[in-house]
Amino acid sequence: MRPDLSLHTSNHFTSQMTVTLTANYKEVLNAVTVEKIDELLDEQYDLDAMLVFIDERNEEDFVAHYEEYVRCGEAIGYEAVDALIDEMGDVCYIEDCDERYRGEYESTADFAEQFTEEIYGDVPSHVVVDWEATYDNNLRYDFTACEAGYRTVYIFSDN
Repeated sequence: MRPDLSLHTSNHFTSQMTVTLTANYKEVLNAVTVEKIDELLDEQYDLDAMLVFIDERNEEDFVAHYEEYVRCGEAIGYEAVDALIDEMGDVCYIEDCDERYRGEYESTADFAEQFTEEIYGDVPSHVVVDWEATYDNNLRYDFTACEAGYRTVYIFSDN
């Protein structure tokens, strides 16, 4: 269970912070966090990845959600999990997100088209459909779209 650090250490400051924290995290972090880190180290989790998570989020989120973050990240990709956290504004929304994950699309319109065809079959070629409006007016109430860069949208069902 080793998250890819290259996804998280995008700036020089974060890399420097992690190296410094690696040397003295037991002196800097609270006892509950240190205990959780030590427990996860025994299970072969990556120390640098844990410290990056704490640096980017906070200690409470680490203790409460890090194992789920890694589990889901390994299952569907850390990019998708991070996009969901960014979209929802809180790491608590990742609970079982791997089960709710519907895939990566270029747009919500692409998702709407594929979803509709899966449920109802192929739309006749002579019918013109505004797939973006289909998503915006109907599907957005049941799904969360997490935009993550140019032409990358991760879709999660809300139930």
